[in-house]
Amino acid sequence: QVQLVESGGGSVQAGGSLRLSCAASVFATSRPCMGWFRQAPGKEREGVASLYTSEITTYADSVKGRFTISRDNAKNVLYLQMNNLKPEDSAMYYCAALLRGVCSWRTPGPFDYWGQGTQVTVSS
Repeated sequence: QVQLVESGGGSVQAGGSLRLSCAASVFATSRPCMGWFRQAPGKEREGVASLYTSEITTYADSVKGRFTISRDNAKNVLYLQMNNLKPEDSAMYYCAALLRGVCSWRTPGPFDYWGQGTQVTVSS
């Protein structure tokens, strides 16, 4: 059973930073593709970043240069460092694991496991 538990969300002013964490039980036995996704009220879920083998990272254009996805295998934790936050970054953020398939934030559908989400609110 794969469990993903996000934490680290909160409320910040524009220009501030937050680091989201995702405790991932799956890291104990494998190194799957991991992704961060977000969903704002009234909008579809969108991809933010994906990571494969702890080295191959890709980002949505809207967050490139501001967000960094990383993984600490020793601690079984996935991170999303978010800098220079903007009001449009406000959303519920989810981490997800993909056991097989093409690793990409562009396609959330194939991801097998999802966390419960953590809320990020950025005020102007």
